[in-house]
Amino acid sequence: MSGAYGFGGWARIALRSSIVGALVFGGLVVKLILRAVEAPLFGPARPFTPYLTQAVCRAALWLMGFGFAVQGRPMQQHGLVVANHASWLDIFALNAAQRVYFVSKSEVAAWPGIGWLARATGTLFITRKVVEAKRQQLELESRLHAGHRLLFFPEGTSTDSTFILPFKPTLFAALYGDGMGDLYVQPATLRYTAPAGQPANFYGWWGDMDFAPHLIATLAAKGQGRIEVILHPPLRVADFAGRKELAAECERVVRGEG
Repeated sequence: MSGAYGFGGWARIALRSSIVGALVFGGLVVKLILRAVEAPLFGPARPFTPYLTQAVCRAALWLMGFGFAVQGRPMQQHGLVVANHASWLDIFALNAAQRVYFVSKSEVAAWPGIGWLARATGTLFITRKVVEAKRQQLELESRLHAGHRLLFFPEGTSTDSTFILPFKPTLFAALYGDGMGDLYVQPATLRYTAPAGQPANFYGWWGDMDFAPHLIATLAAKGQGRIEVILHPPLRVADFAGRKELAAECERVVRGEG
């Protein structure tokens, strides 16, 4: 196994994993301490801790050796963000681009390590059960009214980073509920450029791929590639007849067909 990456590769794995691991978990400890002060003073609103998450994710990408760039600006309106989904790296990239909270399938909460991190950073977990739909919509409304910028992946699963799947309209339905107010949706496009000499889908993490081998291969790369996040102009929900029309337009924008 050691021959797969050579001495240099394993040295990079050891160095990057130790530094980035210390950064992420150290940042999480600081965040939990700040949240203990923030919560009784501001309730569900989080005026300070999202800045820490953003700083940690930006630093982690830099320490792993990635080139990183953001086009466009985070929206100022009340609403949420949707993006294409290609990799576990999306979490770092999108958090680094703007201060968001992810909407994720409930199974992620049980994943070792990742689930704990997701819960601690304020991820909203949802299920596919019809009986849970109303409760989940009310929770989504509550988070939006608290000023949280929620983000979900309408594809429903990740790809190999070289293409975009059709956007599913299911979660968009919550934006048309009573009491949601005048909402906006900001489409965001993630673009990955592989390291020199590697296949275009090097950073893609999809299907039944295991997390650990993909993480190791990423950390071993001698020269990392580049991640670009494009923040498109926000779309006003009320300008679309329903969830299907809104989902289709967001897909078109994320694909760059606008």
